[in-house]
Amino acid sequence: MAVAATFCLIGCASTVFAIESQPSQEAIRAALDRGAEAAKQHQPPDTFYTRFGATDDLHPSGFLITKLAALSVMATHMGLRGIQPGEADIAQTLEGKTMLVSATIFGNMPNFAVDSYMVLDQAGKTIKPVTVRFDAQANRSAAWPEPPRFKAKVVASFAYADFDPLAETVITIFPANGGEVAFPVDFSQIQ
Repeated sequence: MAVAATFCLIGCASTVFAIESQPSQEAIRAALDRGAEAAKQHQPPDTFYTRFGATDDLHPSGFLITKLAALSVMATHMGLRGIQPGEADIAQTLEGKTMLVSATIFGNMPNFAVDSYMVLDQAGKTIKPVTVRFDAQANRSAAWPEPPRFKAKVVASFAYADFDPLAETVITIFPANGGEVAFPVDFSQIQ
């Protein structure tokens, strides 16, 4: 059941792209400003997630969060509450060693996602995650009781030091019951 999902990038427009593990002060300030502006416009913080896969509720999809996106998300959350991120909050985000990738997959048993695994493939090089979590009990999908009956999340963290931030990448999830779900993503187009 190999499924190749279409890449879809949603987020703020910018002229500088690439996943940065050590962003410049200028990039950090710009990310915080984007979040503050989003809060003023009452936009949801998840606007800054990089999304991939389907845009409907019945096909695999997901998102990833880079350091700069995490700063924008944090600034939006705090701005919506009328506060600004403190230096400790910013430092904690910037000190993170991993990038979070979350995917929603579908199956027909409530425990289909148990022991699922996720990897990145970059030009034949497989990058393994630092951590992987999955829903032990899936939720009913929008198709219930028709297939696909259940949806579950698989969440992995990948060390910035392990992957090429400019490479064409395929994010692949392997459910324990077999098959795979693959998402092609161009990391060079992500901020």
